[in-house]
Amino acid sequence: MKKLLKITTYLGMAGTALIAPSCKLDETVYSSIYTDNFYKTAADAEKALVSVYGALGSLGGGPALTLVADFSDDQTYPRGVVGRNTLTQFTYDVNYSTQKSNSRVNESPQQIWASCYSGIEKANWVIARVPDASMDEGRKKQIIGEAYFLRAFYHWFLSKNFGDIPVKITPSYSEVEALTAKSPKADVYKQIYADLDQALNAGLLSYPAVEKGRVAKEVVNALYAKAALYNEDWAKALEQAKIVISSGKYSLIAEVQDVYKYDKEDASRVENMWAFEVDPVSPGLGHQLTGLCGPPGSAGPEYARTSYGSMFAYQAFFDSFDPKDKRRTLLDTNYIDKAGKVVPQKSITPITTKGVLIRKYQDPVSTIGLIPNIPIFRLPDMYLIAAEAEARLNGATAVAYDFINPVRKRAGLAELKTGLAKDAFIEAVLQERAWEFFAEGDRWYDLTRTGKFLTVIPKAVNDVYPTRNVTAKNKYFPIPLDEIISNAKLEQNPDWK
Repeated sequence: MKKLLKITTYLGMAGTALIAPSCKLDETVYSSIYTDNFYKTAADAEKALVSVYGALGSLGGGPALTLVADFSDDQTYPRGVVGRNTLTQFTYDVNYSTQKSNSRVNESPQQIWASCYSGIEKANWVIARVPDASMDEGRKKQIIGEAYFLRAFYHWFLSKNFGDIPVKITPSYSEVEALTAKSPKADVYKQIYADLDQALNAGLLSYPAVEKGRVAKEVVNALYAKAALYNEDWAKALEQAKIVISSGKYSLIAEVQDVYKYDKEDASRVENMWAFEVDPVSPGLGHQLTGLCGPPGSAGPEYARTSYGSMFAYQAFFDSFDPKDKRRTLLDTNYIDKAGKVVPQKSITPITTKGVLIRKYQDPVSTIGLIPNIPIFRLPDMYLIAAEAEARLNGATAVAYDFINPVRKRAGLAELKTGLAKDAFIEAVLQERAWEFFAEGDRWYDLTRTGKFLTVIPKAVNDVYPTRNVTAKNKYFPIPLDEIISNAKLEQNPDWK
């Protein structure tokens, strides 16, 4: 096994346990979250927590975790497949009809809604019921703390995609209790902060003592920093990012390419603070990125045993890199085929002569192509959050430069030009983020939180997508119509009514 915690294990509803078939009919079966027979022991508590992590399985399987953002941004795009291209062309509707009719809900905003609220419900049961379990008090406190973190993460992920959302902090003992109205963004973040404060006081372990796949204490600070950034709470973002950096628990890997190598996954944990952990053993617990990013027809052995040529980077984005930037080697304009011949860019894919391949999720050995983890929080994010927050508070100070330059240095670039005005420095940080986190589901949210999506996206075109008609309502995705119909208290986002 590549990890100790299967964060994508499905246990059904929170607190359920799977019982092997038996000829006896009088066994105690834990088949419902409502049972009073669960949450009694340490084993029950651990299983319930795994179920909370398990919501990442459906979020990362598409992975809606990244593709919803990546197919919307100005860096990467899909082959013009119906169901995916609605994100790139901004033609989706409130029912996500095209995704449904083409079996691509797992790549859609609807999957984000379903997965996150599933995780929130399961977290609520842990928080409500595990305090009464008979077990070691220290571990009990950690389990509850991890549940608080995950509840905060799922609420944050929902808010950055849908804006105002229902805040759910109690278990649904009945169907009526499951129906919740939306809360303003300010209240959503108030709850996120409160949950993260609980997690920080739970005695969570630090890396490297933390079990693979679980949340380290510093990861709580990382989410705090990023949530504060999205909330434009610059002082809090700076404070929390600095805590992570100064902890000394994490460091930048010398070679940026090693962050993503399938055979250096454990070594890269010193930078990859928390990731969607892929399980190549359990069936169905992986993601599509390896197959999507390789050339069509499984033609590039170094990319994957099986690949489809379904996801590429824009030529303009590739051209934006300094040729000295080591991160540009995570993109390619040619590849070596099975005969050892170099396939030129014009022949990479029949959909365009300017296809640019993405090299972040290569897996040349696995027959199922599920090995690479998907980063969620990396240490460079903390440096760049700190740089932006410092600049927004105090301008382009020497301190702000000290945060951005380590990321540039690792990439093989010179230090950022000094003397930049505040706005120019912030723009440089946003550009650095674009180069650092492409194809990791980050850029779209940088564009929406800063309002730049309306000017940037119309320019991010090519011969596959010559026009992209983004509008103001695309800042947030529509709440799935299915949810509106089933919850009378829930209102659609104003721009989508």
